[in-house]
Amino acid sequence: MKAPSPASSTSGRKAQAKRNDAHILHAARKVFLANPDAPISAVAREAGVGISALYLRYRNKDELLRRLCSDGLQRYIAETEAALADRGDVWIAYLGFMRRIVEADTHSLVRRLAGTFRPSKELYREAARSQELTIKLFERVQAAGAIRSDIEVVDIALIFEQLAAVQIGSPRRTAQLRQRYLALILDALRAPNNKPLPGPPPDWKDLNSRWDR
Repeated sequence: MKAPSPASSTSGRKAQAKRNDAHILHAARKVFLANPDAPISAVAREAGVGISALYLRYRNKDELLRRLCSDGLQRYIAETEAALADRGDVWIAYLGFMRRIVEADTHSLVRRLAGTFRPSKELYREAARSQELTIKLFERVQAAGAIRSDIEVVDIALIFEQLAAVQIGSPRRTAQLRQRYLALILDALRAPNNKPLPGPPPDWKDLNSRWDR
């Protein structure tokens, strides 16, 4: 039997390391969304790896939490860019964007992890990019007159968090119910709507202050 070449062996190890990392991140998301105060050892147990193997990839819990939130931000940014690139009906593109964000469940990370670790400068840069794209997309919908005039962009961020709070035992039913309530909310967001909303809208300071540790 022919021995594997050094290049193929290296490639195989990289692929295995990538699979192991994905497994650890999946376990970390499950553990920390259930209990943000859980120790990093709980992630190792959930992932079925030794604690030393986990520390080879992530030096501490904060680093692992930063990676989880960075992955969530990257997914959100990609979906926002896709919506901005859609040259079809503005409202239909926005509906698709909101449905995909709810399906991706990026805002569960915000709800559960904000304020539990120290974000890095890179994470703040990604958050700033996310905010910039969110405003750009919202202003496009607003300019088209497709959304009620008393809604602000930060309202949308909190709506995503409210939907992420819908959580029952079955992941399938959770996903179904989140989309159900999103549909109700989207009907309320659609212009025209002459009934004013009570109270002032939130602002970015309200949201960003939660990440201060």
